[in-house]
Amino acid sequence: MFWLAMKFVCPQNQLTGAIALASRAVAARPDRPALAGVLLVADLEAQTLALTGFNLEVGIHLTVAAAVKESGELVLPAKLFGDIVSRLPESDVTVTVREVTAVLACGSSRYEIQGLPAAEFEDLPVVDAQETLYLPVEKLLEGLRASLFAAATDETKQVLRGVRVTASAERLELAATDGHRLAVVEMALVEPGAEAPVAMANLEATIPVRTLRELERMLMPLPEVAVAVQCDRAQVTFASGDRRLTSRLLDGAYPNYRQLLPAQFEREVTLERKQLVAALERVAILADRKNNIVKLTIDAIAQEVKLSVEAPDLANGSETLTVQASGESIDIAFNVRYLLDGLKVMDAAEVQLRLNGAVQPAVLQPLGSTKMSYLIMPVQIRS
Repeated sequence: MFWLAMKFVCPQNQLTGAIALASRAVAARPDRPALAGVLLVADLEAQTLALTGFNLEVGIHLTVAAAVKESGELVLPAKLFGDIVSRLPESDVTVTVREVTAVLACGSSRYEIQGLPAAEFEDLPVVDAQETLYLPVEKLLEGLRASLFAAATDETKQVLRGVRVTASAERLELAATDGHRLAVVEMALVEPGAEAPVAMANLEATIPVRTLRELERMLMPLPEVAVAVQCDRAQVTFASGDRRLTSRLLDGAYPNYRQLLPAQFEREVTLERKQLVAALERVAILADRKNNIVKLTIDAIAQEVKLSVEAPDLANGSETLTVQASGESIDIAFNVRYLLDGLKVMDAAEVQLRLNGAVQPAVLQPLGSTKMSYLIMPVQIRS
């Protein structure tokens, strides 16, 4: 027999948001009942409520202010708890726990939820790190936006389902690839001429895409300017404000992506990004019905690029754009969706397409913006 006690009062909207965030790390198909729950820890002295979700791969821990009457801890089923609280009136929610039953009261509403002892909840891993690296939130979010889309989604590609993150006090680099395309983002974290902080840790790890997407969601609404990062050989933690995300790292050697980027190019084409995106989205209507392939006919003499799609027995279409092109004319084809994915994460007004032959890797880069290289493999054109 467990005799547990806990009581706290928290605003409904605040509790709803906290449960939703912690629940993002709750296992979808848990092999243990406790992993389907959120751990609640009420602290009488600190007047706080801590919530933790953990699926054995990713853990999210956060703390919110609460009027705590009795300290205690309990695991409650995440979905049921969240569904009930999110539908309660916008008022204070009083949660009272006796043994493993939680009573929720809000206005005239009253619900009872059966929980589990906190001892059944898996502890979050402790990162064995002596130093902490502080990364600017704005820069980190910018880098994530420009890289995550290129990572593999295929379960069999394991290490490619992560992003290679290399960071120090001076610079941040993120690389993601699925084997058909590669996005590399490089950022200086110290203004030219400024002195970099000393005694900072370095980071070089392959972090799962899912972890970094949760990190995006965790950081975007926060006012903090920096996120604290600690890493060892197996785990990484990101802490900002009252929130902390813990994740396992991916095993295996990440590809030497630097070797994939061509050292020089025979042809360069400068285009207006928004104009190119709009034209690609129009021809993609036909490409989607065939094979997602769009052909680019680069005319260096006329300073034009023609985008064309042919869907035999259905339709065909083309768009012609004025560009600045150097080198010889060429025909080259790409997966239209891959082109659009890269262009949409670039903020620059103009982009440059750099290429060699029709079957060699091409690189898209934004001009005057984030230093990003987006390598994309062309598709062989058949008559």
